[in-house]
Amino acid sequence: GTTGLAGVLSLAGALPAGTPLLLDVGHTLPPGGDALSHGRGLDCWEVRKHNSSEWCHFIRSNPDCRLDGGFLDYLDGVFCVFPPRLLPLAVTLYALWLLYLFIILGVTAEKFFCPNLSAISTNLKLSHNVAVFSLTSPLHGVTFLAFGNGAPDVFSAVVAFSDPRTAGLAIGAIFGAGVFVTTVVAGGIALVKPFTAASRPFLRDVIFYMVAVFLTFVVLYVGRIRLGEALGYLGLYVFYVLTVVLCTWIHRRQRGDGLAPPGPWEPEMPTDVEEPEPSSTNSGDYGEEYRPLLPSQDTSLRILTTALSPLDYRKWRRKPWYWRLFKAFKVPVELVLLLTVPVVDPDKDDLNWKRPLNCLHILTSPLLCVLTLKSGAYGLYQIQGIFPVWGLVTLVASALALIIFITTSNEEPPKYHCVSCSSSCQVFAFLGFLASAMWINAAATELVNILRTLGIIFQLSNTVLGLTLLAWGNSIGDTFSDLTMARQGYPRMAFSACFGGIIFNILVGVGLGCLLQMTSSQPLVKLEPDSPLVWVLAGALGLSLVFSFVTVPAQCFQLGKAYGVCLIAYYLVFLCVALLTEFRVIHFS
Repeated sequence: GTTGLAGVLSLAGALPAGTPLLLDVGHTLPPGGDALSHGRGLDCWEVRKHNSSEWCHFIRSNPDCRLDGGFLDYLDGVFCVFPPRLLPLAVTLYALWLLYLFIILGVTAEKFFCPNLSAISTNLKLSHNVAVFSLTSPLHGVTFLAFGNGAPDVFSAVVAFSDPRTAGLAIGAIFGAGVFVTTVVAGGIALVKPFTAASRPFLRDVIFYMVAVFLTFVVLYVGRIRLGEALGYLGLYVFYVLTVVLCTWIHRRQRGDGLAPPGPWEPEMPTDVEEPEPSSTNSGDYGEEYRPLLPSQDTSLRILTTALSPLDYRKWRRKPWYWRLFKAFKVPVELVLLLTVPVVDPDKDDLNWKRPLNCLHILTSPLLCVLTLKSGAYGLYQIQGIFPVWGLVTLVASALALIIFITTSNEEPPKYHCVSCSSSCQVFAFLGFLASAMWINAAATELVNILRTLGIIFQLSNTVLGLTLLAWGNSIGDTFSDLTMARQGYPRMAFSACFGGIIFNILVGVGLGCLLQMTSSQPLVKLEPDSPLVWVLAGALGLSLVFSFVTVPAQCFQLGKAYGVCLIAYYLVFLCVALLTEFRVIHFS
């Protein structure tokens, strides 16, 4: 009866085995420790102060050096597997693996998590238009779209909050990404395409974000977050969603359901948005001009091999060399994801139904879930000490896959795959959603563990790693997409996306991350930062929001290149101050 939320939601892998129910991020450290950062007083951080011949023994004998969750023991690898003279090689390999983990997170969220989330929202009658979601379907934009875009950030925060030794990563990443997006990304949009910001949405989003930052500042100052405050974070986001819906409804009534006229520098918003080039990883989906004149039926083997190909050879030939290089790095990830994650695409005539591959997913997706849950602890569990759980899942899933293969055809998707049949359960959409979420959670766990390892190697706090590497890695995808959107003539939409996404990240990331650590008997999480870097982060984020809140209306919401230069310069100054604070060049009392 005392497991509560932590017991129920630990199935998502967020709560490692043996983690105390009451996370005291500050008092679990020795005096002088850095509670929210990695901590100057943590024993594992002292490993580099010992002789290199003692590193391995120190790591293996110190309980604080154990990495909770994850499939790889990075600390043991760098200090025991690699000899001390090859430490630079180990760090280089870890840095490359860190970059690849960011690629895994981005590909999974973009091509598998978001499409299945979109299919589920379609089935729930939440119509959406990607290009004009802020006007046509605000509920979809601030819930499903925000969840899809912010999935890597939220999963990383939940995993980091699950361990008091890595809670600084979550705080650093959430605040660091907020500063980065509201300065570098917003400033970059103004530099790429000067525009007139939408006044009411801008003021609404900035006010809500300032309230969220102030609430987080108060929680850090008080040193704890209770159940009511964690629920308050989630409640504030629900209130934000309702406010967006209400404001959009009022705006529609005022303009008579017609698109508002564009402001200065703003192009006409098309009523019929052009369909973007299909981003599906299936190379067999050709345009009308590439389809054969006479209808033909492909064999199951051909459908399977075509569906498992992550390359579109026509696109490959016309793309530049750097695109091909990056695609070559993504191909192994996409191939594994294609094998394990079904995707339901409501924009296709066949809804992306590939009978042999979807039947294979009935086997691979449940196996993926049980083998990634708690880093495989549940999947490897022996029933009665005789039969493993993964074996039972394999038998049941194989039988179910065989039944589906026999009772379906290659040409027509079954009802439980069809998104238009609202009365039927979207088996494959929900299965794909769950499988992609497990992939994101597994990658986020490895990401947090490797960042903690790099912090121990270089004797850096988790907060500075969160505000730099983790924040940059999670924000790079949004940066490119927002700048591309601005370059294509929609800077107002890109600018609005900057604030809408980070509101979701801070409210859901902190609220859900702390809520998962609470129980019915201990509804409290202690967060007592001793490092001044946390206050530098909070102050810098608050100051950037106040700057935009004052200067944007002062410019009559006309944002030009001067505004963009000021924001980028502000971020560079903030980054210098943060790093100088981390290395104790700047001292705060």
